[in-house]
Amino acid sequence: MKTSSLFARIGVAVAVVAGSQWAHAAQLMVGQVGPMSGLEANQGRAYSAGMQLLFNNVNKAGGVNGHTFTLVRKDDGGRPEDTVNVTKQMLADDKPLVLAGFFGNRNISDLVAAGLLEKEKIVLVGYRSAEIRAEVPLLYNVRASLRDEINKLTEHLATIGITRLGLFYEEGSGAPPLLAAADEAAKNAKASIMSKASYPAGTAKVSPAIDVFMKSTPQAIIMVASGAAAAGFIEQYRAAGGAAQLFAHSGADIEQLSKRLAEEQMQGVAIAQVTPSPYKIAGRLAKEFSDTVAKAEKLEVPVSYAMMEGYITAKVIVEAVRRQGARPTREGMATALDGISNYDLGGYVVGYKPGVRTGSKFVELSIISGAGKIRQ
Repeated sequence: MKTSSLFARIGVAVAVVAGSQWAHAAQLMVGQVGPMSGLEANQGRAYSAGMQLLFNNVNKAGGVNGHTFTLVRKDDGGRPEDTVNVTKQMLADDKPLVLAGFFGNRNISDLVAAGLLEKEKIVLVGYRSAEIRAEVPLLYNVRASLRDEINKLTEHLATIGITRLGLFYEEGSGAPPLLAAADEAAKNAKASIMSKASYPAGTAKVSPAIDVFMKSTPQAIIMVASGAAAAGFIEQYRAAGGAAQLFAHSGADIEQLSKRLAEEQMQGVAIAQVTPSPYKIAGRLAKEFSDTVAKAEKLEVPVSYAMMEGYITAKVIVEAVRRQGARPTREGMATALDGISNYDLGGYVVGYKPGVRTGSKFVELSIISGAGKIRQ
């Protein structure tokens, strides 16, 4: 009897502990404001789909510390003024724990300038912009910086003897630091950027830039442009007889380019990628992603690099929640993220520390073959 009574008391104690552990289990809201329509809709929706894939897996397995995840997404059409306004509304209506998956140079800059992150004490994890920017509190990325991408591109070009370069980029407040970084990278590679041409922000108006490069005839042109602008540039430049090799940063969506352009236009184009390929299994992360896609009932959009990046972002968010235990908070997200120093997702490492919120150094090149296929 005494033994039975002891076991009974132990059982009650375990139940109490378990009950207290899950008493604060909640549905955690993750808020995305991004281009679900407009020029960059393919990437915005793919990024969202990648996050949803991971959250679905986690929820099916019982969540994290009992918590489950709900992704709330709103469309800003790529317009910076809408990014800020829609985010304000989301913060008021949906009360997200964390923001994720935002897009655009001005969109991110205006969001930071509006002071919403500081006022709401909320972090933004995972975003896409083509700017060289100073590290900002509460703004965490899961990818390599644009500076890392430019360094990789110029180093590669130098190894194959290409030293006369052109730079195609988006106009805006982020242009001066981009130009300075590109000049520095070229100098380090013993190359020079002999011509530079821009296009208006948020558009695909590239014709004036074509004229600049047709006159200057660089050996290679580095494109720091959106997928839509890069596609328009490649199309018009090739049609005009431009012969320079074309290299793009990761924001030029390779899937969008391949849909719009003919194989002969795409041949030889190289794109910097800041995540492992979603098309081949070259590590644990890629296999996990591939298996998850295979089990998904239906994908809103085709598999892409943007989808892989969204998947990575969601994994980082889940890890930050896991590290907080039973009661995750907005303030706790920042503390947890700062404590992630060497998080290996399986061939892709993310890490932060106070003052450093660019989470990865991973950059590799995708090159388009004559058959329009991706090779690396």
